[in-house]
Amino acid sequence: MIPRRPLARALLALYGAVVAVHLCVQWFDADAWSRPTQALLMPVLAAVLLAEAARPGERLTALTAVALGLSWLGDTAPATASGDTAFLLMVGCFLVAQVVYAVAFLPLRADSALHRRRALLVPYAAAVGGLVLACAPGAGGLLLPVLAYGLCLGVAAVLATGVHPLAGAGGALFLVSDGLIALGAFAPGFDLPRDGFWVMLTYAGAQVLLVLGVLARLRARERTAGTAPETVGRA
Repeated sequence: MIPRRPLARALLALYGAVVAVHLCVQWFDADAWSRPTQALLMPVLAAVLLAEAARPGERLTALTAVALGLSWLGDTAPATASGDTAFLLMVGCFLVAQVVYAVAFLPLRADSALHRRRALLVPYAAAVGGLVLACAPGAGGLLLPVLAYGLCLGVAAVLATGVHPLAGAGGALFLVSDGLIALGAFAPGFDLPRDGFWVMLTYAGAQVLLVLGVLARLRARERTAGTAPETVGRA
């Protein structure tokens, strides 16, 4: 879905450029540029959302913007700490972000895999369950936070299927991105070459798909509202 408003299109192009730069930074291990470029991602994407949405204060738009803000904290807050504290800061921020996404998408659950195409629930449950089982041996005292985050991530991903196919793809990609982080941190023997690149590629893709899915839902709602009076008049 391409934004209609010129400012939103320009901001989406800027997001793509920042993502490209950050992925190059990850690929070539240019650590000095990693945090500054990562810190730009969510503010630019939130600006895309707010620039394109007809009513930025509407519930779905506002909660999605809040989730992006919490994701930005998850990207930046760990730089203020180290070790387990930094990891818990990241998990905590993204945990709350996933809860906010789930709350934002909950009113649309009738269109989600919870009520339609229920067979899709099987791979989501298998992904979350398999991830927890793989990470449990190495998680130690962090197992409960990891389990809580995995459950919230799975719920948000399932509810995202009720927003729009783009958002559904974004929720699934979020599972992949955070699954790579968890496996790298806790799964014995898991060693993905250039893991930072793949984590950020799937993360940046997940977030933009969620935003574009929300915007597509809002656009469809606007079209429905715009045609409703004409339909009533014909009746």
